[in-house]
Amino acid sequence: MFSNKRITRAFNQAKKLPLNKESKYILFSDCHRGDNSFADDFSHNRKIFHHALSQYLQKGFTYIELGDGDELWENKFANIFNANKDVYLLLKEFHEKNRLHFIWGNHDMDYRNPKKIAKNLHYYYDTADGKEKELMIGVSFSEAIRLEQEDCKSVFLLHGHQADWFNYIFWRFSKFLVKILWRPLQLIGIDDPTSPAKNFKELIKVEGRLEKWIKNNNNQMIVTGHTHRPRFPSPNELPHFNDGSCVHPRCITGLEIENNKITLIKWHVVTNENGTMQIIRKILEGPEDISQYI
Repeated sequence: MFSNKRITRAFNQAKKLPLNKESKYILFSDCHRGDNSFADDFSHNRKIFHHALSQYLQKGFTYIELGDGDELWENKFANIFNANKDVYLLLKEFHEKNRLHFIWGNHDMDYRNPKKIAKNLHYYYDTADGKEKELMIGVSFSEAIRLEQEDCKSVFLLHGHQADWFNYIFWRFSKFLVKILWRPLQLIGIDDPTSPAKNFKELIKVEGRLEKWIKNNNNQMIVTGHTHRPRFPSPNELPHFNDGSCVHPRCITGLEIENNKITLIKWHVVTNENGTMQIIRKILEGPEDISQYI
């Protein structure tokens, strides 16, 4: 019941962006950008992510990150930035073109506070010349976003932890457990049982609450992250999409919206016959016309 209220509040207060034939959006989430330590799940996909994002920048896409971009539960932001400076400078280019929007998740709920955004993301210290430089002043963070068509039909974007009471209501306590207990255990291969991404029973509960909300709200199309499990329903199923994550063992997954069509994609490394390695994009599902879902 309470998760339903949280999701409804996020829907009603969501930031609105246009959705039409000219719209080009790329949705990623759950990057969990870390400090490049052994516990940093993003580190093995950082080059894949950077290459994919650079391609979307060149092709005129707007980047929307659906939460848990920065792994603030386990790391100080200064260490995250130093390990991923090239990624942040690429995000800066999106921001300068007004094509960057962030949604906060449970691992970066600190970004609900504008002071935290300013502290972490407005400026950075350039070690090359010892000067402070602009990064992403005025960058946008929201709890949710609605991509709206002219007839007011919309695609509802949010992280999804609104359906996970422990990681929403008690996120500070969960952050404490991760930082003090589960991060050290992660180094020896023990997963956090409170995370839906690593606990299948919790994953099913979260997805079930989200789908109950969809049914109660005229089958409103929704796109989430949080569980790390990609979802691409057929047109006759509940319109519950999930972009997956950027911390899969050998790939990153996301959702593209272009020409009023939605496509589930992955970027991964392949080895060619001559022994060279290449990062390529592969379609997993779609493209399907969005009008079938909204």
